Amino acid sequence: MLQKILTGIKPTGQIHIGNYVGAIKPSLDLAQKDNISSYLFIADSHSLTIQPPTAELKHSIHQAASAWLACGLDPNKVFFYCQSDIPELFELNWILSCCTPKGLMNRAHSYKAKRDQNLKLGKKDLDDKVNMGLYNYPILMSADILLFSPHQVPVGGDQVQHLEMARDIAQKFNHIYKSNLFTIPKALVREQKILPGLDGRKMSKSYNNEIPLFLESKKLQKLIRKIKTDSLPAETPKDTKNCLIFQIYKHFASAKETQNLKEHYAKGIGWGEAKDILFYKLEDYFKKKKETYDHYMSQPLELEKILKTGSEKVKEEAQAFLKQVKKTVGLFKEL
Repeated sequence: MLQKILTGIKPTGQIHIGNYVGAIKPSLDLAQKDNISSYLFIADSHSLTIQPPTAELKHSIHQAASAWLACGLDPNKVFFYCQSDIPELFELNWILSCCTPKGLMNRAHSYKAKRDQNLKLGKKDLDDKVNMGLYNYPILMSADILLFSPHQVPVGGDQVQHLEMARDIAQKFNHIYKSNLFTIPKALVREQKILPGLDGRKMSKSYNNEIPLFLESKKLQKLIRKIKTDSLPAETPKDTKNCLIFQIYKHFASAKETQNLKEHYAKGIGWGEAKDILFYKLEDYFKKKKETYDHYMSQPLELEKILKTGSEKVKEEAQAFLKQVKKTVGLFKEL
């Protein structure tokens, strides 16, 4: 049986190697399976909750799309599109909003985190700088999912709540209208492959400790030189388990290469040499991908044509399903 899988990609600037290991590669590997129909979309409208500058958002969309294409996404084998190009999503968003209890939105992690932050800052208004886009974020995410009736939605452990909310909203709609219109999607919880950043914490833009994909060689080497290490001399045997360099390296090296470096650590290795080994491995691993990325970033019209073509591929399905939804709630008018 063909399984439909849906994944959203939020454009948040330059993608780093932690994103590649944790989300991009697993999603693309999944899309290669014969029994999988994969929907991958750029969640550009979700980015509006922080009101990014116009040019910055457009650039981030191009970066996200170019990165996925460079890493092996084949737009002929998956449905690859921009969220904002599917107007049916926003109609469905309103219909779902009218079926969603306010209390469910009060429990959303993103909303609660903002209120907690305001509480720590001593603000009287705990909803300070909370816009309705942020508050209703889980409903639009539910529309993203439910419009295309996927069987499974790959999520990280910290994103399970969003999928659970989509399930709750779908069940609420089905109950109100006594229908089975919405498929209740299941969470496909990804194995958490978390790369450490330059300082040892989880690699994240918010920590400013990331290694971006597709950096120029000199910038990449300079960044790798900043990876935190101890002060042990070169001849002293090193522990791979707690070494940031090794923990990053093993995700991009073969089993044989990983074992060779592990043996080198046991004999003693200088941190400068270890960082050079990581640098050359990352440079080699992403060399061809960087060439593809640079091509798409230099050809925005070609990139936008790919996204527009992808949107057209899903339009008929989106329109047909929204028609069913509108008939169910009494909004569809026969001409």
